[in-house]
Amino acid sequence: MKMISKAFAKKLFGAKYERLPQALLINLIVFWGLYMAGFQIQIAPSVRFLMISTFTAGVMWQALCSKDNAIELKHMLMLPFYHQEFVFSYVAMLGAYTILTKTGLLFAVLLAVSVWKPAEITGMAICMVNAVLMAAAVYSIRKYWHVGGLWTAAIVAVILLFGNRLLFGLLLLANSLFAVIILWRADGYAFYQWESTKSHAIWHQKRVSMLWYFLRYLGSHKNYLLNTVVMWCVALVLSHFLGEMAGLSVIPVGFAILSLNTPVCILLSCDTGLEQAVHCLPGQKKAFCIPYCLFISLCNIAADVIFLLSWQVQNSDVTVQMAAGAVFFSLQSAVLSVLLEWFYPIRDWKIESDLWHHPRKYIVPVVMLLLAGAVSAWPVLLYVLIVLLALETAVLFFI
Repeated sequence: MKMISKAFAKKLFGAKYERLPQALLINLIVFWGLYMAGFQIQIAPSVRFLMISTFTAGVMWQALCSKDNAIELKHMLMLPFYHQEFVFSYVAMLGAYTILTKTGLLFAVLLAVSVWKPAEITGMAICMVNAVLMAAAVYSIRKYWHVGGLWTAAIVAVILLFGNRLLFGLLLLANSLFAVIILWRADGYAFYQWESTKSHAIWHQKRVSMLWYFLRYLGSHKNYLLNTVVMWCVALVLSHFLGEMAGLSVIPVGFAILSLNTPVCILLSCDTGLEQAVHCLPGQKKAFCIPYCLFISLCNIAADVIFLLSWQVQNSDVTVQMAAGAVFFSLQSAVLSVLLEWFYPIRDWKIESDLWHHPRKYIVPVVMLLLAGAVSAWPVLLYVLIVLLALETAVLFFI
């Protein structure tokens, strides 16, 4: 068990575990900076527990779904092993990676900006461990997806109903024990994703369009598709919150927020084989970049249209200029995302979860927020930006 854990730890934290002290140092800096700033907000314990649980479970699920991990598992499963030792070593290392490098940052922020008691820290620690074990257990029985869905809904209800009571910790400990029992009965092959050659074969068909390839790629990666659907749900409720804040002037801000769809913007970074093919084969620059830009803009414009329809239903007063703004922000964020992927793809990542949470994901949304602030202050600036967008689009034809 020690050897298996060490092998997975070196894969996730680096050969000399160099990523672990880096992550802890960043968490400490974030906590100390926010704590010294004196910024405080009121957050109910149940909300903190739900945030910690959902974030940890989400990152753990991403790590379990990582294709890069599938390659490592394929090699490890070729060797003789004991099922229980292999499963718990694998889950323990992925859980440590999730909690220390990802959830630790959210934990530091919550500790710095909210008032808490020692018992609540214990509760958040229990939530992290429970989320890791439960995500792994649900993943191991994912073919019974309806069972996993009901189980998840039940735990969310427990957190919301009993998050402020002592009984909450005992219920989560019992749930963690139940997850351990499921993992004890699982084997290593339950965590291996068998690759389907059907989706990859599309790339090799000469006459198939790249845009169709991207749509099929999105359909074959369910977690990417789920993230896109989540953005559509955010678009539905975003009009309500922004409408109460400042009225029509914040609509460009909504467009900027909805550009944060990370999975569809990292296709080259997460697939080095595709990146090499696109860069090496003749004529692939325009053949790839233009359809890729259209693909991202279609994902963005779908969320923007939902946002505008929701705004019309709740607040009305949607104008032609707002529709033009939706087209501009969807295309502008797509162009910037494609240029980033082409010139500055993400390199030194361990698993796909690193790509989803890489700081580069915030570059385009921050630029969009700055442009949204400028357009909100000077609406006429939108037409100038549309002209600049046309020039940027022309760059894609000559890269």
